[in-house]
Amino acid sequence: MERFTAKILKIGINPYVGLPEDVLNTLFKQADKNKGPIPVRGTLNGKSFVQTLVKYQGAWRLYLNTPMRLDAGIDVGDDAKVEIEFDPEPRIVPIHPKFARALSKNKEAKAVFEQLAP
Repeated sequence: MERFTAKILKIGINPYVGLPEDVLNTLFKQADKNKGPIPVRGTLNGKSFVQTLVKYQGAWRLYLNTPMRLDAGIDVGDDAKVEIEFDPEPRIVPIHPKFARALSKNKEAKAVFEQLAP
């Protein structure tokens, strides 16, 4: 688990922390990639989170959603204590039964849906 402290910044309406280069390099090695979204898990001020690390406007960012910030008792401008590691667990969200029924009634929509990226 990598550890660092960073000030919570905001881009647009999205709070985030930047990651130190050595932490990024470790995550890239753990994930065996340095492109595309990278699933991560860890703690924010001691409170557990599961999130996705993304690169936006040339910088890797860990976005901090509202539940994460509320749980950790921090917000934009505060320093966040972050523990982070690559999360190898599959990110599978079950399909809602009503949506599954709707797709079963529309073969064209189901075919399109099945071609979408996760």
